[in-house]
Amino acid sequence: MLNLTRPDGSEPEDFHVSRRAAVGMFFAGYALAAVSAEASPITTSTDGLVIEEGFVPNGAPKPLPAYIARPAGRGRHAAIVVVNEIFGIHDYIKDICRRLARLGYVAIAPDFFYRSGANLPAMTSIDQIRPIVAQAGVEQVDGDVRAVTTWLKAQSFVKPAQIGITGFCWGGAVVWRSAMVDPDIKAGVAWYGQLKPLIARAAELKAPVLGLYGALDQGIPQADVEAMRAALKAAGKSAAEIRVYPDAQHGFHADYRASYNEADAKDGWARMLAFFKAHGVG
Repeated sequence: MLNLTRPDGSEPEDFHVSRRAAVGMFFAGYALAAVSAEASPITTSTDGLVIEEGFVPNGAPKPLPAYIARPAGRGRHAAIVVVNEIFGIHDYIKDICRRLARLGYVAIAPDFFYRSGANLPAMTSIDQIRPIVAQAGVEQVDGDVRAVTTWLKAQSFVKPAQIGITGFCWGGAVVWRSAMVDPDIKAGVAWYGQLKPLIARAAELKAPVLGLYGALDQGIPQADVEAMRAALKAAGKSAAEIRVYPDAQHGFHADYRASYNEADAKDGWARMLAFFKAHGVG
């Protein structure tokens, strides 16, 4: 494993590894509890990328593991924190990082559930996974995000004033909260993250967030979406946006799941990239 501790940021030569080195500390494959046999997930090449496994100091006895993808060569880049679903760091999340890296970003996916010691992607039952995820409390996770953005600012390959965050499902709610509590976040894009606990906190938003939701989502009522829209408007958060896709279910971007909606996933991805650029991330 790579311990990224050089004050001015780590370079591949520090670790004597190939830029195509296999990453081994995260699950190889897609989350078993959700993968569809009929799915054809996108696989992004590592050509021209540096792929690293690292540890981010976060004040815990064991530091925060992270999967990192970034453009090869020297130079500084905007950075995006990628927050996983309840299934942890598996091939879908790693590929999201590679997609962003090929667009010129430093992408980092922290393993927020590492304290449990459980291999969530390998579990086949949601009932097994939920209690483990519940152990990752709000303050702990928000603190881990702060540790990641602090670490990013210290790296020689990151533009410290251009840090964004995106997240899916469980990670979508993390995006909304991070935009409220982490001053280093310049913009966030939340994919179908729970809203109910956050509606009353809309006025706390310090960075703009784009929320991407499906009208057919059985877990996030449209009443919650409309309530958040109203709360954002009442709080004067005009830079925040929510887009609802009429034909989309929960998980419509997850190309390894039966809920995948290719057209809406592509539209949401394009909107995400435009939103980041419009708000100074990239």
